[in-house]
Amino acid sequence: MEGIENYSKALQDYLTKVVTVKEPTQLYKPIKYIVSLGGKRLRPILTLMSCDFFGDDFKKALPAALALELFHNFSLIHDDIMDQAPLRRGKETVHHKWDLNTGILSGDAMLILAYQLFEEYEPKKFSELAKLFSKTALKVCEGQQYDIDFETKNDVTIPDYIKMIEYKTAVLLGAAMNMGAIVADASEECKANSYEFGRNLGIAFQLQDDYLDCFGNPETFGKQIGGDIISNKKTFLYLKTLQNCTPSEAEKLMKLFSETPNDPSEKIETVKKLYRKSGAAEDSIQEILKYTNKANSILEKLNIPVENKAVLKSFGEKLMKRNV
Repeated sequence: MEGIENYSKALQDYLTKVVTVKEPTQLYKPIKYIVSLGGKRLRPILTLMSCDFFGDDFKKALPAALALELFHNFSLIHDDIMDQAPLRRGKETVHHKWDLNTGILSGDAMLILAYQLFEEYEPKKFSELAKLFSKTALKVCEGQQYDIDFETKNDVTIPDYIKMIEYKTAVLLGAAMNMGAIVADASEECKANSYEFGRNLGIAFQLQDDYLDCFGNPETFGKQIGGDIISNKKTFLYLKTLQNCTPSEAEKLMKLFSETPNDPSEKIETVKKLYRKSGAAEDSIQEILKYTNKANSILEKLNIPVENKAVLKSFGEKLMKRNV
């Protein structure tokens, strides 16, 4: 079993080798820029870890791992355009640093580069990995559309929201674990369970991300605090507050989420107070714990050494305790 530092170094070395700036530089510079911002690299690390824990050389999973990282960053470029976000990981977003057209085209190129990486595998594995990738990528797009639809929809439920974050975020973590298992020739049962572990961890991860968007430390979070409130996104916090609060408070919250003030600071603070007062903030923490525990229960079904299960459990716990 390798350490996370070894996975990270190998991934960085491979990324440096594959993602280069060439002509036309206006296409490739933004790609190099967005991947150089780093981030948690959670998805590719899970792919390498999965391959390693199922008993194969984790370096065999580097092309699949980087494909997921490129796809993830492609989706971030386009998400930032749709959200009109100024910051990503504490730095300018691609469309702000360059322009809108560059952001769209460079994102498109990243998606193609991601698919190309599966060509490193022999036909059977290429087919299995590419099918999983296509299915996952389409679900991510569906999740993004649900997210957009929810901004103008007034009857969103908590199950609707969980489905949206499952598609937009969690399926990519499920695919990350599954791809490592595919590269390592794990059993069909282990492939399925590795996907379910990643999927449940992904739901917990996105719930945590939405919580931090509201209550995180602005110096360490890397994104604009209150961005979801500014964008009128109906997160778990919003939906749970509507369930818990009084009719007059619910009316106030819905009115706030129909407005886009020039200075959103007062709106953000008012909404945060409602989230806390209603108990939704605490309920959100409990929901994060629920999906983390679901992921941990699936670990017991994986045919990997006990010490590897402990590492995966610890990895998930650290994600849920993060402040960024």
